[in-house]
Amino acid sequence: MSAQQNKQRLQVPDALREILLEFSIAYLLEQPGDIVDYAVEFFTKLQESRKASALKQSVDLPSPDESVLSQEDEPVVQRFVGRRKSVFAEAYDPENDDDDEGATAIFPKTDEQRARLTESVKNILLFRSLDKEQMNQVLDAMFEKKVVLDEYIIRQGDDGDNFYVIESGVYKAFVNEKHIHTYNNSGSFGELALLYNMPRAASIQADSEGFLWAMDRQTFRRILLKSAFKKRKMYEKLLDSVPMLKALQNYERMNLADALISKSFQKGERIIQQGEVADGMYFIEDGKISIQISQDGGEVEISQLGTGQYFGELALVTHRPRAASAYALENCKVAFLETGSYERLMGKCVCLLKRGIRNYKYLDDDIREKLENNIL
Repeated sequence: MSAQQNKQRLQVPDALREILLEFSIAYLLEQPGDIVDYAVEFFTKLQESRKASALKQSVDLPSPDESVLSQEDEPVVQRFVGRRKSVFAEAYDPENDDDDEGATAIFPKTDEQRARLTESVKNILLFRSLDKEQMNQVLDAMFEKKVVLDEYIIRQGDDGDNFYVIESGVYKAFVNEKHIHTYNNSGSFGELALLYNMPRAASIQADSEGFLWAMDRQTFRRILLKSAFKKRKMYEKLLDSVPMLKALQNYERMNLADALISKSFQKGERIIQQGEVADGMYFIEDGKISIQISQDGGEVEISQLGTGQYFGELALVTHRPRAASAYALENCKVAFLETGSYERLMGKCVCLLKRGIRNYKYLDDDIREKLENNIL
């Protein structure tokens, strides 16, 4: 099959694009705590709404343009941006983006400005998966904007130009002149129009003086979307090398890849400490890891692990403190899977994890017995 034929075969249907857009807008506007729980709730409500719509149409046959949903039940995308069909026009394709095309803007900053910006972006979800080099690109590319009271930062319906991170100030979001949300000295906005190349879904007006950090659309897409694409491709290859993960479906491995966070450690640095509460497990991207346990007042190495292997899962399976410490034997990179993501994504692999840890020499007899009897 030719590349052109394959591209046509894999073309995303308009119906799928539309429903994914509805979900994306709803999620980005509401920003719930758990995306999976929110997705279940969102699509369940959407299904119920469509059943109600079909029933109503069979009863009184309204015109095609008539809305069959109330304002409360209407999907978010319909309330905020209407039935726009062309929002995916000129969509950014990270796979075909040439790294050498277009220079990334750099705005010089003082040490004090950089420190303030670093503090402002540290909790921004969009930046979470960036490595150190990519984060430095983000910091370089953002510029400071002073805001005055009542100033409109963005207006509903305008083309998206910048993404904004709040350093200080109070900002109100309006849709069709209705107040829907207030940002109070933290947060970010403006990503939706840049991600989907669509007009602004809401207006943002300053309710006080303040400072924002902004990034233009081209830089936003190149850094954030391309880094996310590269991350998934890299981690898909890593996860394919882990035999245990063969139990997962392909889409489940992709979700796992998206949840991983890259971390680097220097030679001799401790990664996890025996006795600590577990916060996640690790997959080794590159380098060697030494697993050690406390014994006779010191630490004794019990195993070494390399690329494609994993560690830290024991405490997650047993719900107990770390049973061993892990040290970097050389400069290394690991992919970290936090506890919440582990519980959500690794369900099919738990039995294989349990089978693997039965062979650990440092396993407590109590834990080993429970594993043998399938109590854990």
